[in-house]
Amino acid sequence: MSDLLLNTPDPREPLQASFSDAANPLGLDGIEFIEYATSKPQALGQVLEMMGFRPIARHRSREILLYRQGGLNIVVNAHAADAPGASQEVPTISAIALRARDARAAYRYVLERGAWAVPGHAEVMELNIPAIHGAGGSRIYFVDRYKEFSIYDVDFVPIPSVEQHPAATAGIHFFGVVQYIGPGRSNDWIEFYRELFGTELIPDDLRFGIMPKGTLLRTPALDATQRFMLQLVEPEPHVLDTGEKLQRIGLGVPDVLAAVQALRALGVEFVETAAAHTERRGAITKTYLGSVVFELVHSAQE
Repeated sequence: MSDLLLNTPDPREPLQASFSDAANPLGLDGIEFIEYATSKPQALGQVLEMMGFRPIARHRSREILLYRQGGLNIVVNAHAADAPGASQEVPTISAIALRARDARAAYRYVLERGAWAVPGHAEVMELNIPAIHGAGGSRIYFVDRYKEFSIYDVDFVPIPSVEQHPAATAGIHFFGVVQYIGPGRSNDWIEFYRELFGTELIPDDLRFGIMPKGTLLRTPALDATQRFMLQLVEPEPHVLDTGEKLQRIGLGVPDVLAAVQALRALGVEFVETAAAHTERRGAITKTYLGSVVFELVHSAQE
């Protein structure tokens, strides 16, 4: 998948205007998709369907399914050859695709500032999305075809008789991603995202949801409603597993209690303890399949 057809020259000139805004140097415009890698795509698919997602398309040549609800796209990748972690039984968040005004220009910009490129492995007539390395072996893609013509029009085949744009359950939209980082690594990752993406640090007294640990960063976006959060969480002193990874997805909803009620009707279970429980500002689901968890956060997407 990508912006550029394999071995096909792209006649477009880089859109230098995308770098004219110092507050948004990449011309970012939100999240296009989040990818899970897993060796058990059917089990993960069941969890996603409980969360309101619907499978709408299959990849033309790989074991990859596209799930959607509203403006959210989640890719389930069971093709072990190109998705780190796809051979593991426990699903992992293996990639985030960021919308950019010009993906090629954004890619060059971050490489010039020290990002590590991920070599492309597109097959003939597949799109080859430019990507860099992220936390824990994950990838960060750049996509500029997300409006009238999207990346899915080339790489995916719609599932017959399935609604291609299912409505979002209870107004769900992407709010952010929680990233676990190594001990003492907060400043490194703050600088990484600031230098490459132009993120801003959110003050400690401004918190969202019910899991307010760590450091919050907010990305810029061409459309203010498409800005999203990155939450960096260092391990507690007694934690043995200090590996870095993208740990969970934060989903914004205009009414947390209504969203919880709607998702419970679909079979989703939520954590209800003294430390973490459903309230108007947020809720968190139980952990499914050993690693899959979603956090709801009050957000009107305004």
